[in-house]
Amino acid sequence: MSDTETTPTNATFDQFGLHADILKAIAEQGYTTPTPIQAEAIPVVLGGRDVMGAAQTGTGKTAGFSLPIIQRLLPLASTSASPARHPVRALILTPTRELADQVAANVQAYAKHTSLRSAVVFGGVDMNPQSAELRRGVEILIATPGRLLDHVQQKTANLGQVQILVLDEADRMLDMGFLPDLQRILNLLPAERQTLLFSATFSPEIKKLASTYLRNPQTIEVARSNSTATNVTQIVYEVAEGDKTGAVVKLIRDRGLKQVIVFCNSKIGASRLARQLERDGVIATAIHGDRTQSERMQALDAFKRGEIEALVATDVAARGLDIAELPAVINFDLPFNAEDYVHRIGRTGRAGASGDALSLFSPNERKQLADIEKLIKRPLDVQRLTVDTPVRHHHDERGAPRRERDDRGGSRRRTTGAHERPHGTHHRQQPVDDFFLKPYEPSPSAVSAAAKRDEAPAAPQKPASKQPLAALLGGFGMPRKTTPSN
Repeated sequence: MSDTETTPTNATFDQFGLHADILKAIAEQGYTTPTPIQAEAIPVVLGGRDVMGAAQTGTGKTAGFSLPIIQRLLPLASTSASPARHPVRALILTPTRELADQVAANVQAYAKHTSLRSAVVFGGVDMNPQSAELRRGVEILIATPGRLLDHVQQKTANLGQVQILVLDEADRMLDMGFLPDLQRILNLLPAERQTLLFSATFSPEIKKLASTYLRNPQTIEVARSNSTATNVTQIVYEVAEGDKTGAVVKLIRDRGLKQVIVFCNSKIGASRLARQLERDGVIATAIHGDRTQSERMQALDAFKRGEIEALVATDVAARGLDIAELPAVINFDLPFNAEDYVHRIGRTGRAGASGDALSLFSPNERKQLADIEKLIKRPLDVQRLTVDTPVRHHHDERGAPRRERDDRGGSRRRTTGAHERPHGTHHRQQPVDDFFLKPYEPSPSAVSAAAKRDEAPAAPQKPASKQPLAALLGGFGMPRKTTPSN
């Protein structure tokens, strides 16, 4: 069974009636023809209807809603410097900081020749610059729910004039973890508004829940629901759990991958794997929720510049990372949520390019594999992968590096690199001297010294002082001062 293929379209952006300033920005981005989701969504959004759009990851959903939003807000654009002339009219909510930053960059590029202002707010960074930008006024606000509520509480964001609400990656936005914050935000919005939901995956439960937020929505599915792109080759390699690290190194080296995202299920596992790859000669770094936003952005920028070969990430990076011509992704762990598999492998094969989705499968992950195949409605090609020399097992790596005392009495971090241990070998226990296993036996000199002490007469003891303690301290024998009597 093959995946649903993206149907080519003969439409052009000129046919949508977009403003010349928007068309100019589109041309500068190098876009010539719209993708199927763009061709179907743009006219509907321009018409003001609610939309539930499903399309494969990497097919241009962001432009599918941002271009018509800019077109609809253009009549309200103002060149005035007054913040009152620039209220928030469109709100785009995303589940992750990386996705918010990416959407904001796209919106800014599409609206660069207009008077519309846009801003992005997300957690992990200082609020003050965001507050200053919001106070100057913005028409299009891209935000993560938690940070947006922080700004609402600080009264730097007013949502009373929002006309269009977008939930990007709506399946995750409607997840239980976001629902309380999302409901609080919806209560702050006008009842009369246009609501747009876009995602690569929609489960039946999510569709049922989404219907409570939409009014007579039009469903747009340019490909079979929860399908994966045909230009992505999917291979599953069966390996032992302890050989997974060696398998990642082997895949990177054998395929000559200079840029690859490796997905793990846990933050600790991502950090551990990044350190292990570094020790085996692969330039790697980890990106996950425990790292600060500045660290995550620095790692992502370095990866985009090609300075990092392997970006080890949790699912926080599965949504929102847009790497041009990323050749491959590797699933070190199969995800517990099958829908995350679709988003993970959607990082490669974007915009019509080809890519490889390589997954490592151990016997204890049979349930995850079955759930994935059930979701995408096709069996995956499972192959055996032999790792000649396992690189390192999980129990060889400790979560935190050991510390040693330095010469100044402080502590310093011990760095263990590949030069301290031969590649591909495990730590060997040093041989123990038999001398330390024998019971204690006193030396002859110690025995003779003890005998001499026994034969020597006891030294006479000094008589104890009969003086009271007070006398020793000067309390007695000192002349007492007398005062003359009257």
